[in-house]
Amino acid sequence: MNQRARIVMSDDEIAAFIGDSHKFQLGTINPDGTPHMVTMFYGLTGGRVSFWTYGKAQKTRNIERDPRVTCLIEAGDDYSELRGVMIYGTARRLEDVISVGLAVTRRMPGLGEAGDDGLREYVEHTGRKRVAYAVEPSRVVSWDHRKLGATTSA
Repeated sequence: MNQRARIVMSDDEIAAFIGDSHKFQLGTINPDGTPHMVTMFYGLTGGRVSFWTYGKAQKTRNIERDPRVTCLIEAGDDYSELRGVMIYGTARRLEDVISVGLAVTRRMPGLGEAGDDGLREYVEHTGRKRVAYAVEPSRVVSWDHRKLGATTSA
C-alpha cells in the first residue's frame, strides 16, 4: 500500500473531523481568476458545511459570479500530526440565513456559550446584512499523518 492510501480518512473519520472542527479556509475565484482565500467559521446544515457572510463581501460577489469553492479544514502543528479535509464543490445560496447563522455561532468559541436566547438576538441582528451558503461537495480529499506512525519524517 502506498503512503497516500495509508493516510486517507474513512467517511466516518471525515464526518467526525468536520463535526469536531469549527473553522475552515474558503477559496473562491476572483474576477481575474486568482484565488480569494479567507478563514471562516462554519456550521453544518443537512450534513453539509454551511457558512454565512455579508452580502457585499468579496467572497459573496465571487460566489454569485462563479459558485465553485474549495474548503480546507485542517489541524496539527507537526508533520506527524497533520490532518485535513479538502472539499471541492459548489456553494448554494440558502434562504434560511438565521438557521445557518445559529449553526455557525453555536460552534464559535465565546458565542457558542451564550445560550440560544443570546445567540438568536445576535444572529437576527447581524443576519439582516448576511447571506448563507451550503457547500455541495463534488470531491473530497483527506489525510491523517498520524496513521503513518512516529517513524515518518517530512
